[in-house]
Amino acid sequence: MSEDTTIATEDVNERHREKMKKRKAARDKMMASKTEERGLIIVHTGKGKGKSSAAWGMALRCLGHGYKIGVVQYIKGRRETGEHMLFAQFPDLVSHKIMGEGFTWETQDRERDIAAATSAWEASKVMMADPEIRMVILDELNVALRYEYVDLDEILDTLATKRPDLHVVITGRNAKPELIDMADLVTEMTLVKHPFRDGVRGQPGVEF
Repeated sequence: MSEDTTIATEDVNERHREKMKKRKAARDKMMASKTEERGLIIVHTGKGKGKSSAAWGMALRCLGHGYKIGVVQYIKGRRETGEHMLFAQFPDLVSHKIMGEGFTWETQDRERDIAAATSAWEASKVMMADPEIRMVILDELNVALRYEYVDLDEILDTLATKRPDLHVVITGRNAKPELIDMADLVTEMTLVKHPFRDGVRGQPGVEF
């Protein structure tokens, strides 16, 4: 390496160090102002894949910290899934209730779907009231709300008066605007590509 190349490389490295130094100072200043800790309302919505999967990732984090969690699945039925088999390994930390009977087009019975969603909401309220549970995941609640299987106003009222230290994660497409407004954190999954369109079926470890 020539002397000129060495000098040029050192100049680039020094500029990088100065840039990162300033960025770190700005970051440290910003983080110093973030002192509040409280339970969050988190919404995962959108047409893209990954809404429930992201919730399971947070569930794993809670389990890693030894926190108790509650999981209620509103739509997905009794099919054996990876998350169900995993949660079963932590009976002291996970309360997991599969309350759905499959997707809405499978039952073709609105009254039956409403009854299942109503039972799921009752189970959800019990979990949210349990002071030992740190996070409650309401999987596909957005779908139940979209089809008006459960009452939006009641859910908003319950979320507004939840325990201050409780995290509530709500998944599913077409989140209601009122729920988005109330939430602390909202992520919309955007569909770019999906193998299903190319004839690839759902697979263990990816879809379930």
